[in-house]
Amino acid sequence: MRIGVLGTGGMAAALGGAWARAGHEVFVGGRDTEAAEVLAGRIGAAGHGTTAWAAGRGEAVLLAVPAPVAPVLAREHAGALAGRTIVDCTNPLAPGPGGVMLTTAAGASVAGLIGAAAPGARVVKAFNLVHASMWEHPAAAFGVTAPAVPFCADDPRAVEHVTELITATGRSPMPAGALDRAAYLEATAAFVIGVWWAGGAPSLAFPEAPGTT
Repeated sequence: MRIGVLGTGGMAAALGGAWARAGHEVFVGGRDTEAAEVLAGRIGAAGHGTTAWAAGRGEAVLLAVPAPVAPVLAREHAGALAGRTIVDCTNPLAPGPGGVMLTTAAGASVAGLIGAAAPGARVVKAFNLVHASMWEHPAAAFGVTAPAVPFCADDPRAVEHVTELITATGRSPMPAGALDRAAYLEATAAFVIGVWWAGGAPSLAFPEAPGTT
């Protein structure tokens, strides 16, 4: 698959690198084109350029930029993104008095805002629940059962694309409903990060009954 990666930070490097290693054609686009060139060389991407350039290169396009920037970028490149799958891996979070908090309005999601900004694109929420460093480990490092990647999507073609992208990392796709449920994934990220910051292990909150694995 041809994949445009918009962004040059940790998630762009982690996911773009995983997809390049899996044999996909990755095109890195950045607001800082020098940073895009450096990242493309580091992960073995097929090319690099501006965000506008990368937005028009992929069947799927990863938005790996700060959450407030993602809808703005989607609006700027709405024409290039039309008909493509946009993968939103962002989390709209900020520190609050009781821990990390969502910055979106109640019931809203960054994925929904992206969809409104680029109405001709197919938007998917995915890859937002684990830190970028986790993608540096092969799936086998986590045990016999591959870790799951929850995602929310409406469009069948977008589901096909994100399923292929998740599988390429060695993880297991976990459908979590339509795109209107993306706010739940973003809220889950707030919960998970809050538990991590408090020194806990979020996975312990979701035990399975003996004999079910």
